[in-house]
Amino acid sequence: MRLGIVTYQIGNKWDVDTIISKLSAAQFEGVELRTTHAHGVETSLSDLERAEIAAKFDNSPVEIAGLGSAFDYHSPDPDELRRNIEGTKEYVILAHDVDAPGVKVRPNGLPKEVPVEKTLEQIGLAVRECAEFALNYGVEIRVEVHGGGTSLPHNMASIMEHADHPNAYVCWNSNASDLIDGSIDEAWKLLGERIGLVHITELYNENYPYKDLFRYLKGSGYTGFCLAEIPESAEPDRLLRYYRALFQALQP
Repeated sequence: MRLGIVTYQIGNKWDVDTIISKLSAAQFEGVELRTTHAHGVETSLSDLERAEIAAKFDNSPVEIAGLGSAFDYHSPDPDELRRNIEGTKEYVILAHDVDAPGVKVRPNGLPKEVPVEKTLEQIGLAVRECAEFALNYGVEIRVEVHGGGTSLPHNMASIMEHADHPNAYVCWNSNASDLIDGSIDEAWKLLGERIGLVHITELYNENYPYKDLFRYLKGSGYTGFCLAEIPESAEPDRLLRYYRALFQALQP
């Protein structure tokens, strides 16, 4: 397993050159580039700018682990749903152009006025459409375990059943809602076979069984990225070095 960051909080003010410099120095191997943040990896980039981004990472020890979008598919408004699906497709093309292997999407809640199973089906069918489109570009769709109600593992499992596509993967998000009596066993049974990316948070948090998560990942043969989704720091270089040491210490 390889270690990287999500630029949702830490790294959100860094440009691409700074990301590469800081992660290289801390021996982090990858980054999920979150949309709207300072690095500016967006669909507005020209073909030349996209090629330049790809070249910078190709010529460094840091990989783009994926692009982190904010597209979701739970809205009961069909026009809003379609905007999110089409926006995802544009982002998939961007991922292809910058040599990113996947795009993270998310469910973001359950509208109260709609039956839960109907919303889960709608999200899953939207994921399927995006996954089918992305397959043509060699890009994975990674569905983050996210949102009120949708982050519950059994609801995420239902979404993935409705998606029913080999190019649709789960982005494990290390949520408190993964736990039943302090254990991730049930969540893993529901989602473990579909994991394509892993977000991890504060590794010092003893309420989340990171040792068990890493044991499960290793046992499954997972060789992808575990990406730190952690707050900014006044001493980011120091924090990254400590985080990497703790990550290594927790490995089975």
